[in-house]
Amino acid sequence: QVQLVEAGGGLVQPGGSLRLSCIISGNLFSISTMGWSRQAPGKERELVATITNGGNTNYADSVKGRFTISRDNAKNMVYLQMNNLKPEDTAVYYCNAKSSFIPPTYYWGQGTQVTVSA
Repeated sequence: QVQLVEAGGGLVQPGGSLRLSCIISGNLFSISTMGWSRQAPGKERELVATITNGGNTNYADSVKGRFTISRDNAKNMVYLQMNNLKPEDTAVYYCNAKSSFIPPTYYWGQGTQVTVSA
């Protein structure tokens, strides 16, 4: 099994910054890609950013240039640096991990609330 725990959410004003962190534990040998998703009230969950074991990253168009995903494999951590936050970034943010199995297995954290408001 794999466990993920997020931290770092909170209330921030528009234009501000937050850094989310996620620690992953358990049987990690199969984990390839890690990422962050978010779900706003009344909306479907959307993928925000991913990073592979090799460091390749992908971002949703809505966050490109503002968010940066990174990982520290030695510490089993993944981070999401969020800059120039907008009210539409308000959501519960979930850390996720994907195994390299076929079909893949997905693991999720419990989520952390990010609220962007004046």
